[in-house]
Amino acid sequence: MKKEFEIEDDWVSFEIHPDTPREGKQLKDVFPAASVEQMYKRLNETGKAFGLSFGQMNLLSNSRMALMASEFARDNGVFHDFHKRIFDAYFARGEDIGNVDVLLQLAKQSGLVVDELQKALTDQRYLPRLEQAQREGAQYGVTGTPTFIINGRYKVVGAQPIEAFRNALIEIASKGK
Repeated sequence: MKKEFEIEDDWVSFEIHPDTPREGKQLKDVFPAASVEQMYKRLNETGKAFGLSFGQMNLLSNSRMALMASEFARDNGVFHDFHKRIFDAYFARGEDIGNVDVLLQLAKQSGLVVDELQKALTDQRYLPRLEQAQREGAQYGVTGTPTFIINGRYKVVGAQPIEAFRNALIEIASKGK
């Protein structure tokens, strides 16, 4: 059977708040309380359809170590499993994914060799990948995740309904590219 289209499995680790200190920031200090409450309400309403439940987060974690750990997981064939564990730890349980101990525990659960990950984080071998992703993201004007770049030009930002993707594809088709 011929595929009508192909979706590349090309997730890029993109740091949304690179200025976040290593210890993170309290969400109440970053966003007004009303915005945080509205965010939780919106996240839980949207996530419900997908069986996702968002817990109370108090900390905007520094995600650099988590992103480097994700790149290690990618190279070891368990990116999606590890990514899901990080997502659940942060968004469902409110854990600090900037904490190396949290990352090492998640890595162990994903079957990664913890000592090797620790070494990779210490020597920052994946930092060049993150820096490249930042440069690429800047070229496309990425300001949030997820961001889907279609045909190298069209952008769909955020967890959008399927109609947003249909509309983007219709626009692409109408322009012949």
